[in-house]
Amino acid sequence: MAVRMPAWPLTGLLLLYPLWWVLGLGVLIFPIAAVPMAVILLRQRFAGRPIRFPPGFALWLLFLAVVVLGIAALDATPAGTVPAGSGGGKLAGAGYRIGGYLTLTVLLLYAGNLRESELPRRRLVWLLAGLFMVTVAGGLVGTFAGHLELTSPVELLLPGGWRGNSFVQSLVHPYAAQIMDVGSGAVPRPAAPWGYTNTWGNNVVMLAGWFVAATWALGARRPLRLLSLGVLALALIPVVHSLNRGMWIGLAVVAGWVAIRLALRGRLTVLVAGAAAVLLLGLALAASPLGDTVRQRLEYGRSDGVRAYLSERAVVGMAESPVIGFGSTRSTQGGRHSIAIGPTPDCEQCGSFTVGGNGQLWQLLFAHGLLGTVAYLGFFGYALWRFRKDGSPIGLAGSGALVGSFVSTLWYNALVTPLAFAMLSYALLWRNSQRDGQPASLQAGQRARLRDNLQVGLRGAA
Repeated sequence: MAVRMPAWPLTGLLLLYPLWWVLGLGVLIFPIAAVPMAVILLRQRFAGRPIRFPPGFALWLLFLAVVVLGIAALDATPAGTVPAGSGGGKLAGAGYRIGGYLTLTVLLLYAGNLRESELPRRRLVWLLAGLFMVTVAGGLVGTFAGHLELTSPVELLLPGGWRGNSFVQSLVHPYAAQIMDVGSGAVPRPAAPWGYTNTWGNNVVMLAGWFVAATWALGARRPLRLLSLGVLALALIPVVHSLNRGMWIGLAVVAGWVAIRLALRGRLTVLVAGAAAVLLLGLALAASPLGDTVRQRLEYGRSDGVRAYLSERAVVGMAESPVIGFGSTRSTQGGRHSIAIGPTPDCEQCGSFTVGGNGQLWQLLFAHGLLGTVAYLGFFGYALWRFRKDGSPIGLAGSGALVGSFVSTLWYNALVTPLAFAMLSYALLWRNSQRDGQPASLQAGQRARLRDNLQVGLRGAA
């Protein structure tokens, strides 16, 4: 008798994410959901259903090992940084990352081990597409009601001292936007429901392809396609008003990647439609105030110097501990203009910054060394290579999401939700190459043999 796995831990996690966010759980729901996922996986294993592992999983295990080994380097103080602090403080950041990576490992295994009869791939694609629509809705709220914020039930249960912590606030205090100075004064930049503006932009890159795949490629009817055009048009408003250049680049690279793959397969009609969409986008920007917003943002790049400084510090730090890194991030000893600990009226850019806080690539190099960086990037790079021949809608959207995640490593950190969506993209690519545990190539061979046997039988009957 076949042993069935329930889909509710994953479905509830994704489908009800807006509720979790309003309740103050937000990204905390991922480790919470990972508990029943892990328990169910183990129970299935003991019940006789083996746990399958994705291709290249040894690379991910190597990365996890490096992350854990990095704890031994937490006492080190790289040149140009301040000491990591007390024992609890040193372990907090490292523990958060270890817990996050383990949580998303469970997510990958759970999503990948669900059979088609338990959670169809199409349904999982639609869950991701739904989160794209949630992201657009949150972006619109952040654009037009940027000062909106809520006191969540989880926040009310916390001790008073914890509520004032900025990191804790980002986890349990729902707010629509981050109010930031980007040259034209303090402006709201969409963040809902992902906590940070940069995370919002990163998730747009990760989820946009799944929305297009669900509404245009997976058998969607014409009314739904027309509705999706309206959603994409609305998405343009927060995408531009977020002033998030990294997201703009990421979306362009993903679109280019998919276009190249379609061109190689001779899908010229789709390419022409894509080119027309790009032309319409350009005309819309030129004929609306959104174009002025884009131009102003491109002309204002105050954060570029800080990012370049932190990238340099990450590479210098990596050279001091090239194999396993320093186990976690560190604060710089002052900033790029001064060794002063904090900003001053004459030097607002003075003060300490977080080395590894300006992008996943730089955090990998600094916190986990070359070994951890190669293992992490190699795991996702192997997926792109392994599933390179998958030209289906899931293959295109999944590989596009992974390409987007590679681009985003230059300026965004991945934990928690962007990496979660990368893992789910990996799981969909993996499951798309199989059906209920059998490789697609084996299925094709079985179908061919069945067809041959049927032809032989028909000839014999004649």
